[in-house]
Amino acid sequence: MGELKELIAAYKARDPAAKSTAELVLLYPGIKAVRRHRRAHFLWGHGFRFLARWVSQRTRRITGIEIHPAAKIGRRLVIDHGDGVVVGETAEIGDDVLIYQGVTLGGTGKESGKRHPTIGNNVLIGAGAKVLGPIKVGDNSRIAAGAVALKDIPPNATAVGVPARIARIDGKKTDYATEVDQISVQDPVQLELINLRAQLDEIKDILTRLEK
Repeated sequence: MGELKELIAAYKARDPAAKSTAELVLLYPGIKAVRRHRRAHFLWGHGFRFLARWVSQRTRRITGIEIHPAAKIGRRLVIDHGDGVVVGETAEIGDDVLIYQGVTLGGTGKESGKRHPTIGNNVLIGAGAKVLGPIKVGDNSRIAAGAVALKDIPPNATAVGVPARIARIDGKKTDYATEVDQISVQDPVQLELINLRAQLDEIKDILTRLEK
């Protein structure tokens, strides 16, 4: 019950739509998925692998969230909305992580052994983001909506774009997981293209003046 109380408190802190404890426990797919995963993970660890997969697949049908029974999940994981979330077999998720709908913690299809990402503590992963391969995402980092992360992301960083690039690293620790703004970040590639366009316009102006 202690873990459930922590989970409920985490949802209330991070989801402004959460109205009551009863609503959270009975209706929120993220809470159902995490609680059922605990059972599936226990069964997997004790050798009941078929039964563990049965629990996880039934959970996917009920919640739209697929978490492999072998995946390791920390405390107070918040899965907002949750539809389309996929967490692979060797994925590891730290404490106080916030995941939005459509997120994939998957493999690239080329590795054996550790094939899925390791997510640190206090990480935010925006809607539709893909984190692929045995990479590490550092504590307090966030991955913007729609980003595709294929390389390690350091702590306290913001990653955006396809493939994901580091847009910002703060020198001090920041509580990104409670800062749910996923869109006020800029792609560094886009910024570079804007700068190049400005330089080209300036060169055109110079050439036009010379021709006159």
